[in-house]
Amino acid sequence: MSLKQPHVELRDVRLSYGDFLIQQDLSFSIGRGEVFVIMGGSGCGKTTVLRSIIGLKAPAAGQVLINDTDIWTLPEAERDRLKRNTGVLFQQGALWSSMTLAENIALPLQLYTDLDSTDIADVCELKLALVGLSGFGAYYPNEISGGMRKRAGLARAMALDPDILCFDEPSAGLDPLSSKRLDDLILELRDSLGTTVIVVTHELASIFDIADHSVFLDPETKTQLATGKPATLRDECDNLKVRQFLARGEVAQDA
Repeated sequence: MSLKQPHVELRDVRLSYGDFLIQQDLSFSIGRGEVFVIMGGSGCGKTTVLRSIIGLKAPAAGQVLINDTDIWTLPEAERDRLKRNTGVLFQQGALWSSMTLAENIALPLQLYTDLDSTDIADVCELKLALVGLSGFGAYYPNEISGGMRKRAGLARAMALDPDILCFDEPSAGLDPLSSKRLDDLILELRDSLGTTVIVVTHELASIFDIADHSVFLDPETKTQLATGKPATLRDECDNLKVRQFLARGEVAQDA
């Protein structure tokens, strides 16, 4: 469990699609201002857990708390309001291809704020500058590289100054250098803005580079097997499956 003040907490959460169980008995906390990684092999339900945290997938049982409030007991209008305090970078960036980068970032500002067009333009340029894309506001998504599209998607996720930033497989489709740059950017934003960051990934380089704490989800038992700092779990976890995952399978069966 995190030693920092909990910003997000799951208590005995069960997630399913109808009768199909995804994960059960999930209980972990995410400290305010830390980078928390949800990790595990393919098919373990990492993205479904993230969807529950950001208010898109109701748990079949248990509680998902943000700032000590169970978001799934709130009226839908109140839950929708809280969603605006969470920014999400989806796997492919999810930018509107027919809009420029500035127009993509401006959209949530137009929908959810009373800012005028001049102030919105200033905010868009600021967000692009924060992710290293100053001057690219007039470009369309198909005119820039995959790594730049990820950063533009991050700029849009930050448009409303959220308390929580979520990343779903941020390194997907990126070369190692672009992936490292994105990891560095995540840490810079955490340090400069104090934002709580939740990252879904199975990329070990990213896990060890950015995570303050983590939870390991298992697709076979359909529950969490361990929580803690990734390096500590790799070296000291009692569960062999966790150690093998974090050591690229190099831990002997009788270790």
